[in-house]
Amino acid sequence: MTASVSTMIPDRHNLQMRIIRKNVIQFLVVLVVAVALFGLGYALRESLAARGIAFSFNYMNASAGFELSEGMTLQLSDPFGLVSFSSEMTNAQALLTGLFNTIKTAVLAIVLATVLGVFLGTGRLSTNWLIRQICFWIVEFLRNTPLLIQLTFWYVAVVLKLPPLASALHFCGMIFAQQGVWFPSLAATEGATTLSVLTLLIAVVATGFAIRSKTNVRRIVCLAVAAALAGWACSSGFPLTLDLPSTGKFRASGGLQLTPEFSAILIAISVNSAAYIGEVVRGAIESLPKGQWEAAASLGFSRKYALRDIILPQVFRVVLPSFGNQYISLAKNTSLGIAIGFPDLFNVYGTIANQTGRSMEGVIIVMIVYLLMSWVISGLVNLANIKLRIPGAR
Repeated sequence: MTASVSTMIPDRHNLQMRIIRKNVIQFLVVLVVAVALFGLGYALRESLAARGIAFSFNYMNASAGFELSEGMTLQLSDPFGLVSFSSEMTNAQALLTGLFNTIKTAVLAIVLATVLGVFLGTGRLSTNWLIRQICFWIVEFLRNTPLLIQLTFWYVAVVLKLPPLASALHFCGMIFAQQGVWFPSLAATEGATTLSVLTLLIAVVATGFAIRSKTNVRRIVCLAVAAALAGWACSSGFPLTLDLPSTGKFRASGGLQLTPEFSAILIAISVNSAAYIGEVVRGAIESLPKGQWEAAASLGFSRKYALRDIILPQVFRVVLPSFGNQYISLAKNTSLGIAIGFPDLFNVYGTIANQTGRSMEGVIIVMIVYLLMSWVISGLVNLANIKLRIPGAR
């Protein structure tokens, strides 16, 4: 007994020493990196000062003096909220407009690329020879041509080749023309207030929670709350209406407009990323044991229902980390919008840098913003990965 205790004490001491040594090494590495960054910043500041250039962000409060083709920005003065950008606003608000356009493009492209990628991945494994070959060649073409060339093709050869507004294409309430694409959208009615619209939206969210609830008590409570909120919001009339676009002699009005530049970059990065996501999905499906398909067939599942109810739920637990990598790459690829004049964050930074000469300060801001955006995407994917993880499984 004494010998066993005596052997445990050195082991515990060694373990503590290893932990201390590891923490010291990590602290030293962080310290070296911090010192290196500080030294780089100091050298940069001195180099700019030697040329008579002061390192400062004061130019962000100066008037921008240029217009942007689209985008909203935050206005702190009256009226407070999101407003369209104008040249009288500051450079900081111009960057916010570019950030808004970047986030808008990235979010929509992530959704579209995921849906299309799943279809391409499952189509690669279809029993139909024609579908399998079409999906194969689409994926191969998209993965082996540069994204910038694809973006130029969608903009020059597709979007700008749409008919003029006078002879625009009408399809299911949508309008397709050289000037952009218009979709039907929801709009507040004339007598509606912001509070009534928000209340109705909360009622819709509560209804969604009721549908997803696993217990009857929670479902009943959510439905009761949704009914009460919807009743109050609609007490003086339904606050939302369907706004259909219509074409005039020189312009279209109503609905939701997607500009040609936004439409082209959204299509380009969505389709390009879908090819990579499709390959991730295909590889994950092929990695599953064939016994999964055989067991589903023995239970009477057709191939379609086996894929939907058995295969894909397992695949999504496996591919989420890879999806996260593709989502981060997709968000960074929005910077290619500068090639077609889309006012994303990088394009707006370039305009401000050309006018003010503050390239260094601007590029630091842009790098930090893209870094934070990537961290947010990574964090959300990791959170979803934790939620979908099977209890007890590593």
